[in-house]
Amino acid sequence: MKRRGRGIACMWYPIGFTVSANPSAAVVMVTEDGTATLLTGTVETGQGALTVLGQIAAEALGVATDDVHVVSGDTDATPMDTGAIASRTTYVTGNAVRLAAHEALSILFDTAADMLGVRPEQLEARDRKIQVKDFAQRSLPIGEVAQRSQVVLGRPAVGAASYNPPTVPMDAQTGQGKPFNTYVYATQIAEVEVDDETGEVEILRVVAAHDCGTPINPMLVEGQVQGGIAMGIGFALQEEILFDDAGRQINPNLTNYIMPTSLDMPEVQVDIVDSYDPTGPFGAKGVGEPTLVPTAAAILNAIHDAVGVRITALPATAERVLAAIKAKRTGASARLSAVSADTIAP
Repeated sequence: MKRRGRGIACMWYPIGFTVSANPSAAVVMVTEDGTATLLTGTVETGQGALTVLGQIAAEALGVATDDVHVVSGDTDATPMDTGAIASRTTYVTGNAVRLAAHEALSILFDTAADMLGVRPEQLEARDRKIQVKDFAQRSLPIGEVAQRSQVVLGRPAVGAASYNPPTVPMDAQTGQGKPFNTYVYATQIAEVEVDDETGEVEILRVVAAHDCGTPINPMLVEGQVQGGIAMGIGFALQEEILFDDAGRQINPNLTNYIMPTSLDMPEVQVDIVDSYDPTGPFGAKGVGEPTLVPTAAAILNAIHDAVGVRITALPATAERVLAAIKAKRTGASARLSAVSADTIAP
C-alpha cells in the first residue's frame, strides 16, 4: 500500500565569514557612450553571479543592466576576489561593486555639478541621466558627463573599491567570537508517497520558503532554490559512493552513480521572503548553498510521517526504507506476542 506523509525542516546558514579576512575588490569604469565596464575576480559557475553583479553596478549608476559589460575571472586584468565560495558573492563582492560604482559616480557628480550649476549632493543618477533631485528637467546624459570629465577635466570616471566583512578573530581563551556577518533562513516542506511493500519513495511536492535579504534577481533566486532542491533530492534518496573491500570506488561514473534528472523532480513551490539587510548591497544577502540544507531532512521527516520509520543513513533507498519497515513490523509482532503470552499465562 502506498502511504502519504509530510515533513518539515528549517535551517539557518551563515553568509560572509569574519573569523579571517574575506575581501573582494571591484573596478567600475563609465565611458563616453554612457556604458560601464565592471572588473571583478568572481568566477561564474552557473549561479548567475555575473548577472547579479552587473545589476548591482547598474542600479548604483542609474543605467540599464544591458549597459554594463562585466569582465570576470581574468587574473591579468581583474582585481582579487576571495572566491565563489560560502555563498558570499552577492553579499561580499556585491558590496565591493556597489562601492566602486559610487566612487565612479562621485566623479561624475563633481563634473555635472559645474555643468548644471548645483552642488554634487543635489544630484542623482537615474534613467541613464544625471539630474537634479526633484527637478528631472535639469539633467544631462551620463555619457556626456563622462566625456567632459575625461576629455576636458582629465578625470576619467573610474572607481575602485574593496569590501571585507569586519574581521572578528575568535577569542583563544573563551572560544567566543563572531564567525559570520549575517545569516539567511529557510523552511522546506516535502510531501512524499511511500510504498510499504517495496520501500520505494516518490516525492510529490516540495514547498520552500527562503530568506535571502532583498532579492536582486528573483528569477535567479527561484532557479537557485529549485537547483538546491534537486541536489537535496539526490542526497536524500539516490546519491551514494560505494566501495569494495579494498577501498576502491565501484561506481566512479555517471552510469552507476545515480543522480536525479528532470523527470525525478516533483512540483516545487518557491516563496522568496524579502527581508532587507542593511549590511548587504541594496539589502541583499545570499541564497546559493542554503537551498540544499533542509531538503533531505524534510524528506526523511515525511517518510517517518508516512510509514513511521526513521532513516538515519543516507541515501534513503528503497532497500533501506523497506528494511526499516520490516524491522518495525518484526518488533511490533514480538511485542504483541509477548503481550499475548502474558495474557494467557496462569
